[in-house]
Amino acid sequence: MRRILGVAGLALFALACGSGANEVNTENKETIIDLDGVKAPAPADWVAEEAKGLRYAQFKLKAAKGDPSDAELVIFKGLGGGAKANIERWKQQFTPPKGKTAEDIAKVEEIKVGGKDAMYLDIQGTHLYKDMRDPKSKTEERPDYRMLAVYFDGAENPYQLKLTGPAKTIEMHKKSFDDFLKAFK
Repeated sequence: MRRILGVAGLALFALACGSGANEVNTENKETIIDLDGVKAPAPADWVAEEAKGLRYAQFKLKAAKGDPSDAELVIFKGLGGGAKANIERWKQQFTPPKGKTAEDIAKVEEIKVGGKDAMYLDIQGTHLYKDMRDPKSKTEERPDYRMLAVYFDGAENPYQLKLTGPAKTIEMHKKSFDDFLKAFK
């Protein structure tokens, strides 16, 4: 039995670690995200998932009551393009309501992540979802979605953090996401 629990523990650790972005503190089951030496603990209610392909780390965040799906936080490492180009690309992933523009539905601000300058986008509208991991994937319209996205240059790599999901679910997790960003030291 002890051996089975040990193997299960190692399997959970491997799943949480994904591509090496996370470390699990086994004492309190905390997942630590390391972005070029600045680290922050992920909130306990975020479920670490295996990160594949270009994804450095990813989490599932529980849906708010009545929302159709959970939210997803994906962290990318090493993908360039700069803050402004990525912000503009992310805006294009949303269709604003009739009579509005992307600028009307997007809020962009400068913040700090681990002492480094970062750009933060908050946008809501119809998300034009496409699974970039599947070349045959078709664009799917997801109304009343929201994205909180951050771009910053770490000490060695650029990072992109994208929290996307139904608007009510994102609102429910916004404070924990913002606190997570502030926790990087």
